[in-house]
Amino acid sequence: MALTFTDLVEADLGKLANAVSDWKKAVDGLKKLAENARTGMQGKSDSARWAGVNATVTREFVAKTAKEISDLHTEADSIYQVLDDGHTELGTLQQQMKTAVHDDAPALGIRVEDIGGGRVRCFFPHVRGDTDERTQDELDKRQELEDRINRILAHAAEIDASVARALAKSHGGDPFDAGHAKYESLNDAEAERAVELARKGDNMSDAELRELNELLRFNSAEKDGEFATEFYQGLGGPEKALQFYAAMSIDGTGGEATKTRLDAVQDLQKVMGYTLANATDPDHKYHLSDDWGAQFRRLGTQQIGWQPGQWNKPYGYQVLGGLLRYGDYDPRFINPIAEHITQLHKKDPYFFLSNKPAGSPDTYGFNPSGRLGSGNEPLNSVLEALGHSPEAAEKFFSQPPTAYNEDGTVKKDGKPGFDSYVDLLTDKDFEWTADTNSANILADEDKAKTIMGYGPDALGHALEAATTGLPYGSDAVSPPHSKDAADIFHQLVERYGTDPEDLDDSPMRDSLGNITADYMRDVQGAFMGDGGSVVGTHGAGAHLGDMDVTDNPEGLPPGALKNFLGAVGKDPDAYGAIVTSQESVTTDLVNDAFHNADKYKELAPEIANRVNPGGEIAGIMAESRTQAVVDEKLADDAKFNEGVATADKWAGRIIGMGIGKIPVGGDVAGWVVEDIQESVVSNFTRDSSEEALKDRGAFLEQQQTSSAQAIYDATYTAAKEAGYDDVNAQSQATAARREILDSYGLGRQRAGK
Repeated sequence: MALTFTDLVEADLGKLANAVSDWKKAVDGLKKLAENARTGMQGKSDSARWAGVNATVTREFVAKTAKEISDLHTEADSIYQVLDDGHTELGTLQQQMKTAVHDDAPALGIRVEDIGGGRVRCFFPHVRGDTDERTQDELDKRQELEDRINRILAHAAEIDASVARALAKSHGGDPFDAGHAKYESLNDAEAERAVELARKGDNMSDAELRELNELLRFNSAEKDGEFATEFYQGLGGPEKALQFYAAMSIDGTGGEATKTRLDAVQDLQKVMGYTLANATDPDHKYHLSDDWGAQFRRLGTQQIGWQPGQWNKPYGYQVLGGLLRYGDYDPRFINPIAEHITQLHKKDPYFFLSNKPAGSPDTYGFNPSGRLGSGNEPLNSVLEALGHSPEAAEKFFSQPPTAYNEDGTVKKDGKPGFDSYVDLLTDKDFEWTADTNSANILADEDKAKTIMGYGPDALGHALEAATTGLPYGSDAVSPPHSKDAADIFHQLVERYGTDPEDLDDSPMRDSLGNITADYMRDVQGAFMGDGGSVVGTHGAGAHLGDMDVTDNPEGLPPGALKNFLGAVGKDPDAYGAIVTSQESVTTDLVNDAFHNADKYKELAPEIANRVNPGGEIAGIMAESRTQAVVDEKLADDAKFNEGVATADKWAGRIIGMGIGKIPVGGDVAGWVVEDIQESVVSNFTRDSSEEALKDRGAFLEQQQTSSAQAIYDATYTAAKEAGYDDVNAQSQATAARREILDSYGLGRQRAGK
C-alpha cells in the first residue's frame, strides 16, 4: 500500500526515534557479549585440550554459539543503522512537507487534497464573489507546489520501502539463525536494490523500472557520492554499465514499447546521468577511480554488444553520450573525454555516424530524450554535457588542448593541430553532421536544416555554461565572471563581430544572446567608452571596447561589437534577452545616479551619459529585428514578441548583479524588477500584422518611440523613489528620453543603416 500524504504529515516519528535508541542499546550490549564470547568462551575453547566427544561436539557447540552471538550483533547493528538513517531522512521530509502544507500553501491561497495512491492535488478553493480567474504566475506557483509535495511523498515512499526491505533482509526470516544481509547505512541497502533491479536489464517490469528510477533520483545527488559510487561499481565496471544502458535505451524503447515504457527509459537516461556525474567527482568522499575515465575513453572507439550474436554494435562513446547529456560533471572526468571525442570528429566527422545501427528510422538511438539528436554523434552529446557543467566548460574552452590517441591515451609530445576549442568549433569550415535515425532527410529542407543545427545548438549551450558560470537555461544569478570566462566571450565577439555573416540563421544565436545579456554591463561600458568604470562589470571585464593603444590595448577591432550585436539580435530569443538586460542595466545605472546626486554639479548630463549606451543598443536591436522580419524574412514578428515575453528572467538576474542602490531581494528590488518586465513587454511588443510591417520606416520609428518611453518611465520612477517632486522627476525623465532618441539613431548608424 502506497505511503499517503496523511501518513507522512501525521506520522509520530518520535516512536521511531525511540526504536532507534533501543536498537542502539541492543547493539552496544551485543557488542560486549560478542567480544566476551570471542575472547572468553571461544578463546578458552580454542586453547583447551579436548578429548573424546568434547573434542568434536562441545567444541563445535561453543564455536557455533560464539558465532551466533557475533551474528546477532551484526544483525542488530545493521537494523540500527538502517532505522537511524530512515528516521533522519523521514524527519527531514516530514518537515519539508509541513512547511509546504502549513506555510506555503496558505500563503498562496491554495488547498492541498490527498487523492490517494501517494499523490495530492493542489487547487484554489472557490471564494464567494471570486471570478476564479488566475494569472499564469499563480497557476505556475500552484503547479510547482503540487509537484514539490508529490516529489516529497515519492521520496518518503522510497525510503519507507527501502527500510522495510533492508530490515527483512537483515533478519532473514529465520528466528533461529541470525546474521544475514549486513548494511552499514540505508544507502547500502538502496544501492544493493538498485543493482539488483539493473541486473535484470530490459527484462525489468514497468513497475521495477519505475522503482529503479526513484532509487537513482532520490539518491544520486548525495554529497558524499556513496550511493552513486556503489551503484556503478555494482553494475560491474565501465563496459557492463554501457551494456546495461545500451540494452535499455534500444530494447526498452523500440518495437512494441509503450508510451509508459518510453517515458520510464527517458527518465532512466536522466537519473543514470546524474548518478554518473556524482560518482565520478573526485572531490566526493566516495567516488569511482580515475581508471573509469580511462576505460570509458578506451571503450569509446570499441564496439559494445549486449546480446549473443549481436550484429549491429555501437561504439562506446555513442552509448556513453546518452548518459553524459545529464549531470554536472567534474572537469577531471569529462574534459579528457570531450577532447578525445572532438579530436576524433575533427579527424573523421563520419567515424561514428558510419556505424549508425540499421533499422527503423523511428528508433530513439542512445538519446531517448530525443533532444538534439538520436545520440549516434557523441560530439553533440558531450557538448550538451559541457552545457550542464560550467567549470568543465570554462576549462575546455580556455585551456590549451591536449592531444589524444585513438584509444584515448594521451599522445606524448603530440600536437592537436589547433590552438583552442573556441577556434576549432566556431570555424566556419568545421563539419557538423546529421545526428538522426530518420531516413531521407534531404527530401525535407526544413527538417534537414533543423537536424544540421543540433551540433551548433549544443555548442551554444556549452559556451553559455563556459562564459556565465551557470548550466545553460538556469534562472539563477550568475557568479562573478572569471577572467577565463570573460576572455571566452571576448573571443566570441571578435570572431563573429569580424565575420557577422557567419551567424546568419545560426542555431547558436539564442545562446549568444543569453551570454550577451549576462555581460550587458561590459557591453554598455564599451559603448560608454569608459571601459566599464561607471557601468561596472560583473567580475572580470571582457574588454569589449574598440582597440586603443593607450587606453584599451586588449579591446576589439573597430565595429566588432556592434556587428556582433546586430547579427545576434536577428534571433527572437536573443533579441528578447538583450533588450531586457539592456533596460535592466540602464535602470540600475539611473537609480545609482539619483542616489549619488551629490557627486555631480548637474545631474541631467550624468543621467544622459548613463542612458546613452542603452539607446545605442536599442537602435541596433531595432535594426536587427527589422532586417530579420521585414528585409530577410528570417522570423515572424510574432516570434520577436514571444522572445520579449519569455525573457523576463533577465530583469531579476541583472538587478541581482547590480552596482546601484537597489537592495537585492528586498521590496524595492521586487517592484523595480516588475516595472522593468512590464516596461519591456509593453514597449517592445509590436503590432505584427502585415499592414504594420509594410512601412519599414514607420516600423523603426515606432521602436524608437517605445525605447525612449521605456527610459522615460525608468528615469521618472527612479527620480520619484529618490525623493524628487513630480515636476523635477518629469524634467529629468524628459531629458533622458531626448538622449535616447539621439543615441538610438547613432545605434542604427552603428548597425550600418
